[in-house]
Amino acid sequence: MKLYHFPRAPHARKVNIFLAEKGVVIPRIEINLAKKENLEPEYLVRNSRGLVPLLEMDDGTCIDESLAICRYIETLFPAPALFGTSPREKALIDSWERRMEFDGYLPGMDAFRNTAKHFANYAIPGIREEFVAIPELVERGRRRLDIFFRLLDARLGESEYVGGGQFSMADITAVVAVDSAGRSQKFLPRELKNAHRWYTAMYERESVSSTYIKT
Repeated sequence: MKLYHFPRAPHARKVNIFLAEKGVVIPRIEINLAKKENLEPEYLVRNSRGLVPLLEMDDGTCIDESLAICRYIETLFPAPALFGTSPREKALIDSWERRMEFDGYLPGMDAFRNTAKHFANYAIPGIREEFVAIPELVERGRRRLDIFFRLLDARLGESEYVGGGQFSMADITAVVAVDSAGRSQKFLPRELKNAHRWYTAMYERESVSSTYIKT
């Protein structure tokens, strides 16, 4: 197997955290998004969407969604289980992982990609044609992040980890969402004690701290 990635890309970071937690080593090939190497023909032949990360299996099959990649790795290397073991655990982790993605990560990307100058004509990732940034989406994204932070804090007031009683894929997506929000100058409010307790614990994990790259 080979993993095509860009270390600064949030979804690539999710997979890198996951692999580190698993102790699984896969050869990596860096695709520089800043240089738009993801839109070059030699990469597009593997992934017509032009996105990273991308897992290429030994038989040439390619998977380009971070969650699908992590699920595939989980089937090959079940321990430690990061998607849960019992039906209840799996359902809870899936539910909270999706909440972290849709309620946290996506609003953060709206706020960031529609305000960053280098995305002014490239507001949609992985697409060569022009998509002009929409300034109105910036404020909407930031307001949604305020809601997300409160949701996260409330959840962590009732559970040690986002998905339940143990570290899981839901925590990986959540910490990447929180860090990605910082790109648009939105940070966890200090008064959200539960979220800060959890966030500090996340950065005590080598998998999280070693994959963070300030942008």
